Amino acid sequence: MKKKGWLTLLASLMLVFTAACGGSGGAKAPEGGSGTASEGNGEAAPKQDTVVVWTYPVHGKYEDELKEHVADLKEKYPHITVETEVLSWAEGPKKFDVALNAGNPPDLYFHAVDGAYVDTGLALELTPYITDEIKNDYLPGTLELGQIQGKQYGLPLYQSLWAWGGNKKILEEAGIDWKSIQENGWTWTEFKAAADKLTTKLPNGKTRYALVTDGTSLDFIEMLTRSNGMPDVLNDKGEFQWNDERILDTMTFVSDLMKAGHMPAETAAIQPAKRMDWFYAEEAAIVSKAIPYYDVMLQNRAKDIDSGTVQGEKIDFVLLPVPHNDGAERKTSMFGEGYVAFKQKKDKGEEHAKNTFLIMEGLSGAKAGNSANELVLPFVRKSQAEFYAGKGLGTESTIKAAEIFSNFKDIPVTLSLDAKDSGNQKKFKEQVVKPNIQALFSGEKTPEQIAQDFIDKGKQILGQ
Repeated sequence: MKKKGWLTLLASLMLVFTAACGGSGGAKAPEGGSGTASEGNGEAAPKQDTVVVWTYPVHGKYEDELKEHVADLKEKYPHITVETEVLSWAEGPKKFDVALNAGNPPDLYFHAVDGAYVDTGLALELTPYITDEIKNDYLPGTLELGQIQGKQYGLPLYQSLWAWGGNKKILEEAGIDWKSIQENGWTWTEFKAAADKLTTKLPNGKTRYALVTDGTSLDFIEMLTRSNGMPDVLNDKGEFQWNDERILDTMTFVSDLMKAGHMPAETAAIQPAKRMDWFYAEEAAIVSKAIPYYDVMLQNRAKDIDSGTVQGEKIDFVLLPVPHNDGAERKTSMFGEGYVAFKQKKDKGEEHAKNTFLIMEGLSGAKAGNSANELVLPFVRKSQAEFYAGKGLGTESTIKAAEIFSNFKDIPVTLSLDAKDSGNQKKFKEQVVKPNIQALFSGEKTPEQIAQDFIDKGKQILGQ
């Protein structure tokens, strides 16, 4: 064969060899689908994919922590790109609702599971992806905090715990035995007696109130109704609860506190951040709501006061249970907050759903237990508790109190309701409860008028 012929044959063989080895001459995988490209060893290589995560500044260091998680996940799953967006607590929920209603929610969203999400048909059921190993890592009763009617839609990152918080010095000066209260709880009658001692005039002429809360959210009233035998507007069977003497008693308790001057007259106008200003200024002995993380916040604030970057008095924090009605049981409002998974109206396929779960699990595993550690909240997984054993940031008394309070956990009703009941309950709270609580704080309505409005509107919205 002539030299030119040999060269032509050699070039052809090289092209065949290059194609067979998956070189650059191979076909480019199509974008956006769930197919795979071929690896050099003959196995199917995972197709490149992107998982979108919307979250919040869960704690002061969470954004840095999130970057570490994403880097770890990129090393473990190089075919998945994780796009994160940290939303503000004020505007984030609105942005998410708009995206969800448009049929284009993020793949993962930081929130408690909600029956209203399931009602959209876009919440991703996780049951097919959760292995026995993952299930067994969750502490008893915690994985259920991510379920709606027994179906898994979220992976909790920690057990959120709502309580009240007190100024240790002020409580002790008033002779309040806060240690006994942490252990044994306290009734509404006992709280009123304590409030009489805690409400006083300060040397500067201002009033120090026993209790301050914000007037724009429903946390305060929900904690009190839960501590008066009402798990929520509905119970776990979907039966209306806020239509009898229990809700009237609760409204009357709050009204009595306002009339006695134990709470600021301007409560209806107090924003969530502003209530903490009252507490920092020692113009309120107790703040509602408070989570155990306030202990860490006040420790950090004390350091800033020592360094001169913040002015004010240092405060030793005391975690307090929500008082309960004299004939009711002590209850603690606890929820499972973490990541909830979603599909989009234009479904991206099963492979994308699997990738979404891989990232979800990566953001919820042992190392992710730092959120519970930073917030001084109960862990949800054995691996998290082991990873952060001995590294707790809260004071011993706060950690112990949170453990005691968790023994009185009330499982959120929303986890048992169907989508219709859950949606109606949410509508009732927004349209009926919010304006009435504002009217209660401002004195524009009596407890009797509010209780009757609940009964009337309950028939209209809830059909009960």
